[in-house]
Amino acid sequence: MNSTMILAVVFGIGIVAGLRAMTAPAVACWAAHLHWIDPHGSPLAFTGTTIALVIFTLAAIAEIVNDKLPKTGPRTALPSVVIRMVMGGLAAATLTVGAGGSIWIGALLGVVGALAGTFGGYQIRTKAVQALHSPDFVIALLEDAVAVCGGFLLASRL
Repeated sequence: MNSTMILAVVFGIGIVAGLRAMTAPAVACWAAHLHWIDPHGSPLAFTGTTIALVIFTLAAIAEIVNDKLPKTGPRTALPSVVIRMVMGGLAAATLTVGAGGSIWIGALLGVVGALAGTFGGYQIRTKAVQALHSPDFVIALLEDAVAVCGGFLLASRL
């Protein structure tokens, strides 16, 4: 795979983190588990373990449920933005190093992608709810599908 494709994929996984923070590292763990990437021998080798797979998968499921609750804060609030940046950087670095690329370039692109996904995803979701006169819950479910399916589609390309 050429380096341009790897960079596009890891920027995309950063966008996924902006939509659903825990989905991105869960996808990276699944990519290692399914042998799409090989993070072993790197500082991110833990992402290839069963325990990381279980923890990040459960966290992703919990986040998807939590997103629908009325008391959930906005993704654009500072703590949420930082978490999305960290998770985007982690997931992108894992995919990049697992595909034989630079951990630091992957992390940087993941952080930038997470910012794009956080603020872009917020705008798209808000405008979709208004334009379609739809309950937020319905659009949130579509956003879940985009994050999960998009994340796996991206990771499978490595």
